[in-house]
Amino acid sequence: MVTQAIIPLAGLGTRLLPLSSVIPKELLPINGKPNLEYIMEECIEAGIKQFIFVVPKK
Repeated sequence: MVTQAIIPLAGLGTRLLPLSSVIPKELLPINGKPNLEYIMEECIEAGIKQFIFVVPKK
């Protein structure tokens, strides 16, 4: 059974400009919740116990 998820968060988000110039794309709200929250909820429902986030250097 898969218990780990790798979630890439390191992109520049250029396709979401100008929104992503102010807020990181993973935190942009969709229906009042950050995009990352939807991803985490799906993973938890699937039984994921560990998360690995790939983040930018800065």
